[in-house]
Amino acid sequence: MKRRTFLQSFGSILGVLSAVETGWLSLESRYYQALAQSVPRKLALLVGINQYPQSPGLIGCLTDVELQRELLIHRFGFRPSDIISLTDEKATRESIETAFFEHLVKQAGPDDVVVFHYSGYGSRVKLEMQQTEQNALVPVDEINPQENKQENKQENKIVNYILEETLLLMLRSLPTKHITAVLDTSYYTPSHSLPTSLGIRALPEPGQAILSAQELELQKQLQQNVSPEQSIVVLCATSAPKQLAREELLSGFSAGLFTYALTQYLWEATPATTIQVCLSHVAGSIQQLGSTKQQPALLLDKKNQLSRKLMTDILLPNSTCAEGVITGMEDDGKTVLLWLGGLPAQVLEYYGVNSRLTVVTQQESNIELSLRSRAGLTAKAQISSPQTSPERITSPQVGQLVQETVRVIPRNISLTVALHGLERIERVDATSAFATVAHVSSVVAGEQAADYLFGRLPEAKNKANPTIGSPSRYGLFSLGNELIPSTDGEAGEAVKVAAQRLEPKLQTLLAAKLWRLTENAGSSRLGIKATLELIGALTPRALIQRETLRTQSTETSNKKAFDPEHVRLATVSVGSKIQYRVENISDRPVYLMVLALNSSRTAIALFPWYKSTKSEPSQVKPILKDIVISPGETLTIPQTTSGFEWVVQGPTSLSETQLIFSTAPFTQSLSSLEAAKHPKAEQHRIQPLINPLEVAQAVLQDLHNASAISDMNGTATDSYVLDVNHWASLSFVYQVV
Repeated sequence: MKRRTFLQSFGSILGVLSAVETGWLSLESRYYQALAQSVPRKLALLVGINQYPQSPGLIGCLTDVELQRELLIHRFGFRPSDIISLTDEKATRESIETAFFEHLVKQAGPDDVVVFHYSGYGSRVKLEMQQTEQNALVPVDEINPQENKQENKQENKIVNYILEETLLLMLRSLPTKHITAVLDTSYYTPSHSLPTSLGIRALPEPGQAILSAQELELQKQLQQNVSPEQSIVVLCATSAPKQLAREELLSGFSAGLFTYALTQYLWEATPATTIQVCLSHVAGSIQQLGSTKQQPALLLDKKNQLSRKLMTDILLPNSTCAEGVITGMEDDGKTVLLWLGGLPAQVLEYYGVNSRLTVVTQQESNIELSLRSRAGLTAKAQISSPQTSPERITSPQVGQLVQETVRVIPRNISLTVALHGLERIERVDATSAFATVAHVSSVVAGEQAADYLFGRLPEAKNKANPTIGSPSRYGLFSLGNELIPSTDGEAGEAVKVAAQRLEPKLQTLLAAKLWRLTENAGSSRLGIKATLELIGALTPRALIQRETLRTQSTETSNKKAFDPEHVRLATVSVGSKIQYRVENISDRPVYLMVLALNSSRTAIALFPWYKSTKSEPSQVKPILKDIVISPGETLTIPQTTSGFEWVVQGPTSLSETQLIFSTAPFTQSLSSLEAAKHPKAEQHRIQPLINPLEVAQAVLQDLHNASAISDMNGTATDSYVLDVNHWASLSFVYQVV
């Protein structure tokens, strides 16, 4: 940028800052703004950069902008004209800062809502005067060619980064209390890495680089004009300095894991949701998406005050919760175009044809849509519900929200393993070996979405001769490069042998993939609340609470929600005793199944053993019997005596539990448990699953039978058809330490 152009632009920014300092924007201007509008205005600036001319490209940042834009417009009532999106070549440092001051600072009133989003690279940069390193956002014009040309005598390279500290000052310059920033980036790059198929949003610190003089001058002006006391909500993709913000190739699209998990949850969140609860949910979702070492955080919340603010207070939602929205019509209104940003990623991937969604309307009659096709986050549907009378016939309208009513899941789901870092002959051998494993397929890492990675472990140095590496060892990894426990083989093991050795573990992981597809806390019409509790010496301590959201009454949703102790993932120490407190707040009895993956990635389940009631003592033997929870009843599980509680086992890693509820008995599920000949007991026991895949399939069949939907155009023969009125499924994810 020419110096004259910059001075004009910078002068405009300083003019806005001067207005903030003198109070012009906070008095007369705001008064006239308030007269001109009856409701608070909502302004947003969204920045996403995939294509960096001087650095490797990213893949999910433009999708992040789209995810945020659709959410803000349709869930939180932002007008499209009040949202500015700067993507790729448009997202220069000058454009970002000018748009911030002109669009946000200059226009915002005291009660307005402001959102700033950034998806792209982050890095560290050294300040020349202080000799310290600071976090910085990397605009698309990361290097300043003009200044470097003028200062070509010096060795240092001048960069166009935006300091995180400068951004915080910019946010504090806003004349409103409703300020939210979302930063899906990170600042450190790993010195070495294990296999991973997740992109990293961080660039190495540029050597011999200094910050642009304009950026330093802007920071100086902000420091002189802006109060550091202004409260702002800054949601970050990472919670520790060296954590990595990841992005992933999902089903037909790529996105930042943090942005996807955050926006997906906010589609379904109730007004009573606090920031703390929101980030707790998001942390669990990120773990299940494969980034096991990434946890989101709330910046600048040392006294833990901001985290207890309600999402209502900062974003002012003006619509009900939903799974998506109508974005268009085709074929003279016969085909409805949908955006499905409210569905969990693992569900969206297998959201089948004939899944049904209801259009949210003010009228008594519901318009039901039947899914016909899906591509990424978008789908096409047709009206499936007949209207009862001509005068009440209505057509779906663009902008109307849609809520899930029937979920169709294909029966032939498999596990996909990505081959990472292998030589050609190794890939050939691995591909042929995995082809012999039932329900497992393999792909080359990065080419298609996958569930896990298969690759080499880092080589150990030969102690006698450090220049000679040890023979290769193979293992199974999460997408975020964490080795799955007990999957590493012996040194020198053949690739085919390694792949075949992993078959039992792969079947277990596929079982977990199936039961995760039942997750429906946002759409279920069964009223269920469940709390994970740590059993202590005196009273149990609540760690995580999950509940179905759509069944909450107005009074319930306005009450203060459960607050976890931290915004991070809950932690449970090895050896701790845990239980789940389950409350049935629906008007029907519900039946419960509990399935889990412990920290060793072994499938376990709650076996509901009971003594039989036969009259003769010699005939009394333990049997498996459904756990039934009556309307209004609260139950703690497992129901055991002292010495037989649920004790958390090692190693230190991720653990997850799925609580699955149905309006009908789990007949086939109990039969599958019985068929495996597990050791019997006289009361509830947490036991390993010998046949996890068969049990998971039986659970889905039981939910299908409970739904009993007949008019599905033959879908039931090759799919599970689940009605949200007949099942609820809540996920609990925690870190074993």
